[in-house]
Amino acid sequence: MKATNEATTARAKTRRDPHLSKDGKWCSFPKVPNLLLYVIAGTYYARCKVSGKPVRASLETDVFSVAKLRLPDKLKELRKPKAEVGTFADGRLQFERQTKCDHTLAELSKAYRLRCVKSLLRSWPELDAKKVDSVAEADCRQWAQRYAEKYAPQFFNNTLNVFRQILALAGLGRDANPAFKIKRLGVRPKTLELPTTEQFEQLLTVIETSGAAQAKDCADLVRFLSFTGCRVAEMKQARWQDVNWQRNEITIQCVKRRATGNAPLTRIIPLIPALRQLLEGLKQKHQPKPAERICRVSECQGALTRACRLVGCARLTHHSLRHLFATRCVESGIDIPTVARWLGHSDGGMLALKIYGHLRREHSQSMAAKVTFSKPTA
Repeated sequence: MKATNEATTARAKTRRDPHLSKDGKWCSFPKVPNLLLYVIAGTYYARCKVSGKPVRASLETDVFSVAKLRLPDKLKELRKPKAEVGTFADGRLQFERQTKCDHTLAELSKAYRLRCVKSLLRSWPELDAKKVDSVAEADCRQWAQRYAEKYAPQFFNNTLNVFRQILALAGLGRDANPAFKIKRLGVRPKTLELPTTEQFEQLLTVIETSGAAQAKDCADLVRFLSFTGCRVAEMKQARWQDVNWQRNEITIQCVKRRATGNAPLTRIIPLIPALRQLLEGLKQKHQPKPAERICRVSECQGALTRACRLVGCARLTHHSLRHLFATRCVESGIDIPTVARWLGHSDGGMLALKIYGHLRREHSQSMAAKVTFSKPTA
């Protein structure tokens, strides 16, 4: 470190007759007023007086020529009169209005962002009444610690992003925004804990024989989600008229898509044997009209959680059944781009490869064990 500092100082002395401060930490340039070099880190700063007080701000570069180019804009920013800021509630209300009126956001995305706002206020009740310039970095760090202990990293990151936007809308610039001092958390892939084939059959039996009024409908819902990989919102839109028996496929209305994207509004899923058997049985049993929903119940989380507890497997959610569908497809030898298309992913399989790629490696190893270069022994 000492050698590095000496080298930096030596470089600084060669630049336009520089002057070092008495402590040797700062280097000024008489021919470039208002420019400073922090010798220890090698970073350039802008310096000026604002309301009679000296102010320094980083130019975020260690290149002299770049620092000179950035200096005028940074000085203009520092000398600009401080904008009037409002309360957090002012920024929050503006954020909520913008979110609700944003035509580029899907309805699910809007609801998710508003849920982040509610969660933020629950975790910091006094925040709404605060002037945003009184929100200290230390307070934000204390909030982040509490929040990170309670919520998953991905939800933490999304809430932090909302926090930053609200403070900005209330009048804080980026440099003054304490939420930008809080680092995002790393999001590690979840370990999929899915039931075996035997456990899945046991789950269905437990749900069907629970004695509840809609026990069989709940079991059919579990089957439908597991055999199609649909999201819950997509399942709610599935109608009998979407089933094409001749082509052996079903059309699914895609709900998770960007309004500004070019992704199709629907996707086609083939009727795997288990799905076709399920649909044929339901059609024969209920004699539905074309416009009726395929699934007669909208959720079954309570029944599913109870069944998992009784069977002794990890707790499953509706979305876990989507993972179950994809996992079974990959384990059956379906290539990942095809599975991604069935799931409604528009990235060509990158996300599916990230989540389910390890399954292909296991399959590859099992196939590799069959390769031989010697004659089989009698």
